[in-house]
Amino acid sequence: MSEPLPEAQVSDFLLNDGHTIPAIGLGTSELTGEAGVEAIAAGISNGYRLLDTAVNYDNEVEVGQAVAAGGVEREQLLVSNKVPGRHHGFEETVASTQESLARLGLDRLDLHLIHWPNPSVDRYVDTWRGLIDAQQRGLVRSIGVSNFTEPMLERLIDETGVTPAVNQVELHPYFPQPELLTFHRALGIRTQSWAPLRRAGSLLSEPVIIDIAKRHEVVPSEVVLRWHHELGSVPLPKSADPARQLLNLDIFDFALEPGEVEAISGLAQGRMQDRDPNAHEEM
Repeated sequence: MSEPLPEAQVSDFLLNDGHTIPAIGLGTSELTGEAGVEAIAAGISNGYRLLDTAVNYDNEVEVGQAVAAGGVEREQLLVSNKVPGRHHGFEETVASTQESLARLGLDRLDLHLIHWPNPSVDRYVDTWRGLIDAQQRGLVRSIGVSNFTEPMLERLIDETGVTPAVNQVELHPYFPQPELLTFHRALGIRTQSWAPLRRAGSLLSEPVIIDIAKRHEVVPSEVVLRWHHELGSVPLPKSADPARQLLNLDIFDFALEPGEVEAISGLAQGRMQDRDPNAHEEM
């Protein structure tokens, strides 16, 4: 197995609440059971310090076990979680946070997000107030959202006065979301990217990405993950393979030229099917 990368090679971003977040994280969706614990623990050993989970991933116990077994001090790790749609509401969100902490075996979440806005239910503002309360109680360090649009973010801020630290959204070269990224930057919201390499399709076979990879003597996935970094977004690649985990993490020893970033963004085609936050809902 390759040697773990030194921690210093993974840079941090500053959040609008004064805390920092690693510039890349490990997605844990579908990493369940004993194999999931081993994969997440391998990620920690390989240098990941941001672990992204959710109630709906059904692996909070495994993430907690990996944290306990990972050989890294708890304060060096950032554990991120998400409130599911069925827990929307003020009191429900506080209770959901406490239940997640129990499953994880932790006394604090480092980042807690609303997983989907579920606009037809129209309880995401009360859910946001619940996260604010959980933060004030010390149950959560930083709070944010996932899959929120500009109008939804504006509503949260207008009605509560609290700006999310993070908005985790679908973001990849086929769906680069330049307008939303500009909006985030204006408000100091840090973008996180789920499905940063896209879950299906020929993204890594695109000639422009292959050409840039050859120019920098890296592989296509490193180019795409570095593209996220150049945009100021935090990608959350998922892999159970320790070698692939290391490769995904190895994006801090080269940089893309502005023209290369623009060329990759020029691959835009649209979001993945059935993932429009104005219509897609998850309970």
